Amino acid sequence: MDENKPIILNRDCDAILIPVGTPLSLSEGTTVLITQALGGSYTVNVNGNLARIDAKNADALGFDIKNNIDPDTKKEITGDGVIDEELVWQQLKTCYDPEIPINIVELGLIYQCDITPLGADGNQIDITMTLTSPGCGMGDYLAEDIRLKISNLPNVSKVNVEVTFDPPWSYDMMSEAAKLETGMF
Repeated sequence: MDENKPIILNRDCDAILIPVGTPLSLSEGTTVLITQALGGSYTVNVNGNLARIDAKNADALGFDIKNNIDPDTKKEITGDGVIDEELVWQQLKTCYDPEIPINIVELGLIYQCDITPLGADGNQIDITMTLTSPGCGMGDYLAEDIRLKISNLPNVSKVNVEVTFDPPWSYDMMSEAAKLETGMF
């Protein structure tokens, strides 16, 4: 993908205005410039504004739709019902702030991740997270991205994501690698 090449949308598609979180509809024929393509979603510059396009609309950008997660799909709880916590963290690392090309784990946005076995019903995953700014309107969208990706894991039957601002996020919460990548040392 050439991020410097303008793309003309080949169909209407939904997007989210960044950072306010306002839904918008982009019309077929609109020219966009991809600024970030991470974790299955796309951040685009459209008419001088940033917008997030979900993976389910990748075809509007001319890309194949990959790993489209259907939230209505009921998966079977299999095997012994155990979930590997490392798989949960790996999946969390596929979620990105739409403005910062660093995953939410490395940014230090995940405060807590608890796994509660539900017996024959699988497992419940409870995640507490924050945002880089209390005024960011993308919290609901990031939380939904997390819910969809974690719920796709084997033996997960319920996912709760709580957004909190206590304690407030600071750059000190970033991993060393994230600080190096952003130059925030």
